[in-house]
Amino acid sequence: MVFRAFKRRGSVAGGKFVPDHEELEGIVKGLQSQGKVIVLTSGTFDLLHVGHLRCLRDAKSRGDFLVLALQSDRAVRRSKHASLPIIPEKERAELAEALDCVDYVTLYHEDSTEKLLLKLKPNIYAMGTDYRTSTLPERETVLSYGGRILIVGDPKKHSTTEILKRVKSLKKVPVAGAPAAKRRVESRTTRTARAGR
Repeated sequence: MVFRAFKRRGSVAGGKFVPDHEELEGIVKGLQSQGKVIVLTSGTFDLLHVGHLRCLRDAKSRGDFLVLALQSDRAVRRSKHASLPIIPEKERAELAEALDCVDYVTLYHEDSTEKLLLKLKPNIYAMGTDYRTSTLPERETVLSYGGRILIVGDPKKHSTTEILKRVKSLKKVPVAGAPAAKRRVESRTTRTARAGR
C-alpha cells in the first residue's frame, strides 16, 4: 500500500495543521517509507518577516516535505518573555499554513524541540543562520537517531526584536487617510464660512 501525504481538513486555515504528534509521526514515517526526505524546522515565527520566509524556503529546498514546529504561546512566555509572543499561536499557525513552502505545521510546548525530534525523527533538522551546527542545543539528539543538521536562510539581518525596536522608535505613526479626512473637514468649514457671509 502506498502512503499518500495528506493534509488535515478543518484546521486553522489550509489544512496543514497537525496538532497531534502521534498523527504527525504516522505521516512522517509513511512518507519516509516511500523514500521522501523530511525536513523539520522550529521556532516562534512571531511577526513573520522576510528572514523567516527565506529560512523556510531554503529549508524546504533541502528535502521533499517541510514540517514547521511552532513554539506554543505558553512555551514562548516561559522561555523568552511574559509579554511574548505578539501574535498568538493560532494566528501564527494560520500564517504558516498559508506559505507554499510549508507542508505541515504543529506546535510544541517545551523549551526545546528534543522531544518532538525524537518522536518524528526527521531526516534533516534545519535552523536559521543565528545558529551553528556545532553549538545547536538539539545537536546530540538529532545525531542520536542518524539525522542531519543544516543551517539555512540568509545572514541574520532580520528579526522580530529589531522590527519592534524600529516601531517603538517612531515618534508618530501616520494614520491612513488622515490628510484626506482633514481636507474634507477644512473644505466643509470653508463652505460654511462663505455661506454665512
